[in-house]
Amino acid sequence: MADNENGVSGFGWFLAGLGVGALLGVLYAPKAGKETREDIANTAREAKEKAADLVERGKEQIGDYVDKGKEYVDRGKEYYERGRTQWSQYVERGKDFVGDQQDKVSAAVEAGKQAYQTTKQGSASSSDSNI
Repeated sequence: MADNENGVSGFGWFLAGLGVGALLGVLYAPKAGKETREDIANTAREAKEKAADLVERGKEQIGDYVDKGKEYVDRGKEYYERGRTQWSQYVERGKDFVGDQQDKVSAAVEAGKQAYQTTKQGSASSSDSNI
């Protein structure tokens, strides 16, 4: 924002300098009134053209800044969406992994129960046959 204020202030000083230069030219020029008025009019036209040129360049520069800003916003949206998609994929993989592990643990517990019951039944029939 400080740059913008300096630009406006610089433009103001430019116009003030043009006015002072024109006034000094009028005061010290040994010309007739008609020539002096023509010089003042020419100087005013030149100042107007230069001001219009500066305004046009300023508009172009602002347009460039706006375009760059839009480009950065679009790039940011793209990165956000990409990250969001990756995050969703990681969450789904994590859910799948937890589900698989849960199934494996359940199967292992069930196998352990079966092995225990088989061992328990086998030892009970062994002790019955020893009697």
